[in-house]
Amino acid sequence: MHQNAQVEKRSRGRPQVRSDEETRSVIIDAANDQFKKAGYASASIHAIAQTAGVSTKTLYRLFPAKADLFSDVISTKISRYFLGLDAQSLSGLSLQEGLERLLVAYGRLTLSSETIIITRLVLSESDRFPEIASVFYEQAIKRTSKAMEEWLTRQVELKAVRLDDVALATGMLRGMMAMEPQRAVMLGQVSDISDDQIIARARACAHLFVDGCIDR
Repeated sequence: MHQNAQVEKRSRGRPQVRSDEETRSVIIDAANDQFKKAGYASASIHAIAQTAGVSTKTLYRLFPAKADLFSDVISTKISRYFLGLDAQSLSGLSLQEGLERLLVAYGRLTLSSETIIITRLVLSESDRFPEIASVFYEQAIKRTSKAMEEWLTRQVELKAVRLDDVALATGMLRGMMAMEPQRAVMLGQVSDISDDQIIARARACAHLFVDGCIDR
């Protein structure tokens, strides 16, 4: 009896209030699942709110438009996979090691099943919803390019490599690392790319790049 009274007392306590930041994170995870399952056009804001355990009013307060929600889904994914590789974490590595680490992170991002699903979504629906193409270009392509360009620029400043056009070199690195295996998955020729394959490809790409542009 005494135990039941304690349980009842606890259940009547005031529920813990979630911060906006925590709520945003839960909504983003729910939206990620909904976009993958339903696509962009058919993604239900009501279903996202219900999965996240919030009202649609709260969702719209934090994300005024579906495009804002899609943007944060992409941004969060990029940050989790890639942007943690800041200049400081790479500063103690050799040219080869640093480049391999960057390419592995990029490969894990671009060749993950989630990213390939989102890429298909963007390609199939961008004609009707050009805003998602803009979001994907700004949040995924330009942000990852910027991180790699900054690192390569630093290597040029240190005279570790000689590059006339860092942006061009970055684009070539990105294509060499991801284009062929990503297309193979998207066209249904292989089911997925294993982490061992990503690491091996990053190592091979780094060797090709370093041997081609090292300042001898």
